[in-house]
Amino acid sequence: MYKFCLTHKYHSYLEKIDYNLVGQGNINFPNHWVRDNIGENISVKNQYYDMYTFHYWLWKNKLQSFEDNRWILFSTYRRFWKNIKSFDEKANLKDKIIQTPPKDWENFETILTEPTDLSKIKISKIFKKGKKLIMKDPSILFIKSKRNIKFHFDLMHMEGNLNKALDLVDKKDKHDFTEYLNNETSINLWNLFCCKSPKLLGRWYETVFEWLFKCEKIFGFKDLKEYETGRMYAYLAERYLPFWFKKYSKTRTWPIYFHNKN
Repeated sequence: MYKFCLTHKYHSYLEKIDYNLVGQGNINFPNHWVRDNIGENISVKNQYYDMYTFHYWLWKNKLQSFEDNRWILFSTYRRFWKNIKSFDEKANLKDKIIQTPPKDWENFETILTEPTDLSKIKISKIFKKGKKLIMKDPSILFIKSKRNIKFHFDLMHMEGNLNKALDLVDKKDKHDFTEYLNNETSINLWNLFCCKSPKLLGRWYETVFEWLFKCEKIFGFKDLKEYETGRMYAYLAERYLPFWFKKYSKTRTWPIYFHNKN
């Protein structure tokens, strides 16, 4: 199993979890850490792409050396795949998180995070951030089925941005992806996943980066800032990822353990 943990800051507790530790950004990390700013890379875009600068580095520099039928696991310094078989809240972090592939994964190609129900978003948040959306369709306050993935993106990351990006999706996925965004009220978040096939993972990388690089021509970088649009390309990939893997692979979901680093 290839296990990666990504972080933008050095945390000493990560040294004990027996993962490949990935330092992103321009700060200094220990020499034994993996960096995404060497070889062929897009590390300068990290503040906009977030973990996808590492994914790009992995695709271009390392993926071809991975053995088939070995799981490739991605986590971050706060979110890990939970070792549900023997989870103990009092145990150390290493024992709380997955170290070897669970038997429950044997018949699957991709593991996604457990879905988050977007329809349960607080009404107060809709009023605070979505006044224009309410004016267009007041029923979103009462009909939960209308609080789909597209609505949530428009609410949190500025209305219209997702529509602009959708126009650039490859034609073989555009219709299905649009239907997914308009009809699903839950989503597998955090851009976290595990994949059993380097070939499948390479296909995902080719697809998502082709799309994101096209999106750069629309959104650029200059006007991207703060929570709403600062990590625009990671936000877009986060919506595309579960759709794509569900369409092209056999998936199941798995719980995430949120680690309070303090």
